Amino acid sequence: MAVAVAVLAAAPAPHAHTPPAHTPPHALPRVPRVRVPTVPLHTEFVVEVNHLGQVVRVNSAKGCKNYFFNAQTYGNVLQMWIRHPNGKADVGLYRVSYDYNPHSRTVSRHVALIRRGGTWGNAQGAANQMVEQARRENAAMNGHNLPSLQHILGTPTPHPKH
Repeated sequence: MAVAVAVLAAAPAPHAHTPPAHTPPHALPRVPRVRVPTVPLHTEFVVEVNHLGQVVRVNSAKGCKNYFFNAQTYGNVLQMWIRHPNGKADVGLYRVSYDYNPHSRTVSRHVALIRRGGTWGNAQGAANQMVEQARRENAAMNGHNLPSLQHILGTPTPHPKH
């Protein structure tokens, strides 16, 4: 009797549906491979920092041969804040360097004060300047209409037929 129960439990049900062969649901788009650099990279920036600790502008830059690393570190340095652990900031000129290690695939950032003081202590931070400029440009564009597609192409705009 125990053998009969085991045989019946292992046998498929008479009306069981066998699943079709495995097919992928939908082909996913190919994700581009990111090729990380295989050599060490180094960039260095001299930045002016205001009384809030915001970078006001990049005074000078030394890049590496990797354009993308240069662009990423430049964008990062424009948005950074330099403050003490207690939250206070010193107006001054700072050296910020970025080093990429190909073995660990990490980037380290180092900040060093070159000299205190400067005429930019009350200046607006670079990131705030960029946001303000974008607002001005957006407001200027809202006042002006772009030419119509009909005017650009010289043909009437097609209308959908329902």
